[in-house]
Amino acid sequence: MDAPHVPIMVEAVLDGLQVATRANALFIDGTLGAGGHSAAILATRNDNLIIGFDRDPHALALATERLAGYGERAQLVHDSYLALGKVLGDTLVDGILLDLGLSSMQLDQAERGFAFRFEGPLDMRFDPTSATPTAADLVNDLPAEAIADILFRYGEEHHSRRIAKAIINARPITTTRQLADLIEGLRLPPQKIHPATRTFQALRIAVNEELEAVETMLPLALQHLKVGGRLVVITFHSLEDRIVKQFMKTEATDCLCPPRQPVCTCGHQATLKLMSRKPITADEAEVEANPRARSAKLRVAERS
Repeated sequence: MDAPHVPIMVEAVLDGLQVATRANALFIDGTLGAGGHSAAILATRNDNLIIGFDRDPHALALATERLAGYGERAQLVHDSYLALGKVLGDTLVDGILLDLGLSSMQLDQAERGFAFRFEGPLDMRFDPTSATPTAADLVNDLPAEAIADILFRYGEEHHSRRIAKAIINARPITTTRQLADLIEGLRLPPQKIHPATRTFQALRIAVNEELEAVETMLPLALQHLKVGGRLVVITFHSLEDRIVKQFMKTEATDCLCPPRQPVCTCGHQATLKLMSRKPITADEAEVEANPRARSAKLRVAERS
């Protein structure tokens, strides 16, 4: 097995979920990864339980080994966090954690096709055993307009049309380096990041339908939280964070009518209480030890 993946902002996650003060609690780790956050939750008290979800069979194998010592206190599910309702039924939980995005261990596996710095198949599926389309399927099968739309919508790539046209002219494209070299060869205006970064992000998000999954999951999480239960979400880019921020803000507001409307007609009542207006970020020591933490934003809300 690989070395354990280092989880982000562990203490902030434990504090956000109030793990230390919750007796006989049931927590959901919707993005289990290698099990780092779950291990910390289970180690904090000996009377709590975890149900962890992950689509990635490699991550699930790592988590299974990492959490083996906790026995039946850890129930691991090879599925998306969208299977939460199917697994829980009517059961309510004390806390739900979502650590969104891509992990460094996935990036480091050349055969997964997430990273342009390695030569590998252009795959990018979180679950490579699924029958869903790969990134190669998208770039080789979609028309230029659809590719450009993916790059702009999910990668905020301002040169999306130019890149899409180049992709169409170079097809078939089957490997990560083939795509990265193609984009590098376009000699786009200089920027601080590699010119293929936004394209790879966009394709990954599209392949795994990540933003749609987050939009579906947040109200589902709300339905399964006990009153006083906590929702903790870690995001790594603005697209995800915008969805989470807006959802929490909306659900923490009693009335959603236009400000000038004299009488409320929407009937909306707040179901969440924000624990802080601004997201929590990693401190300098963690960023130095784990540069990936630099872009992480952690938001916490409590079921009311």
